[in-house]
Amino acid sequence: MNAEIIAVGSELLLGQIVNTNARFLSQQLANLGINVFFHTVVGDNPERLESAIELAEKRADLIIFTGGLGPTKDDLTKETIARHLGKELVIDEDALTSIELYFKRTNRVMTENNRKQALVLSGAHILPNDHGMAPGMVIEAKDHTYMLLPGPPKELEPMFSQYGCQALSKANLAKEVIVSRVLRFFGIGEAALETEIMDLIDAQSNPTIAPLAGDGEVTLRLTAKHVDGKIAQSLLDNLENTINQRVGSFFYGYDQTSLLEEVMKTLQTRKLTITAAESLTGGLFQQGLTSISGASSVFTGGVVCYSNQVKQEILKVRQETLETHGAVSEQCARELAENATKLFKTDLGISFTGVAGPEELEGKPVGTVFIGIAIKGKPTIVEKLILGGTREANRGRAVKYGCHFLLQLLKESQNAK
Repeated sequence: MNAEIIAVGSELLLGQIVNTNARFLSQQLANLGINVFFHTVVGDNPERLESAIELAEKRADLIIFTGGLGPTKDDLTKETIARHLGKELVIDEDALTSIELYFKRTNRVMTENNRKQALVLSGAHILPNDHGMAPGMVIEAKDHTYMLLPGPPKELEPMFSQYGCQALSKANLAKEVIVSRVLRFFGIGEAALETEIMDLIDAQSNPTIAPLAGDGEVTLRLTAKHVDGKIAQSLLDNLENTINQRVGSFFYGYDQTSLLEEVMKTLQTRKLTITAAESLTGGLFQQGLTSISGASSVFTGGVVCYSNQVKQEILKVRQETLETHGAVSEQCARELAENATKLFKTDLGISFTGVAGPEELEGKPVGTVFIGIAIKGKPTIVEKLILGGTREANRGRAVKYGCHFLLQLLKESQNAK
């Protein structure tokens, strides 16, 4: 069963709103085992909408429309589909009663064009709108299934979840379960990761593998289909195990997680506390960590030590260190991490110092980064990086690398026990 989603609304084409409905519906349809091969966006124009419908009918069994069910003249979805299918539009009395009650309850005058929202395709199965006015509907015609949903996500999402899924199941459209899992990697490039698993990509059928690079990270989306959801999950488990046997040292989490979230979860699980001394990154690590709910359980406080004066007076970096090696140095990163840990009495301390750009500093090129990590009872480690990006990119990637090194060290210490 293949589906196409047609979003109707000129505001989408103008970039005034983002088409989040297509993402939501694709996720929901995947859970039902229905393939979505195309997303289409068309403006409030009946001729162009009809052309989009004719094209969709050539490549999809199920066509889902979002938007264009409102009371204004540019809301033409129902009218266009009715004309295309040769169906009448009739008043749904339940929908009309609901609309009338809404205006009465809110003490507002109901205008004649609001009746338009109660119009439905003759013979359609109605999807109640518990969060708005215009009902949705499902109708089978011309060897296709057509579903019409309202545009506002606050109406569309509950309508589809409560009534749309059930309607598709009753129509026997949902036959397979499609299960997806995203594996997240850091510290390896897209090309290098793909090289390691090229034979798996070449041989893929079910499950499938889709690599995607972005913002210094690489993700692999694994997708499996089966009539039995448990078997689909098992197929993903087997493939994930094979991939991690090759590149598991770079794997850090699943789906929508982040490196900072994984650091947080690991620290919470291990009941460890952390502090930070940030020069290069200017507080980005601390900002990111404290943006996650529950940060107070692991983070007590830290220092943004942009100037050498703060490094010396607050974090007690030795003057000799700054004069001999400079602020951008392994020695400075080491003292920042160790002294911050002592100052805040935490289990771990992380430091960032370097040259973000746009000009070199202390004779060191842009992109030079030192990250220090002090762990109570263990030798402090300092990692040096040479990054090649803009000022903001270097700062952001430094934080991600810091999280990556933290996770590696915590994993190693756990395995050593």
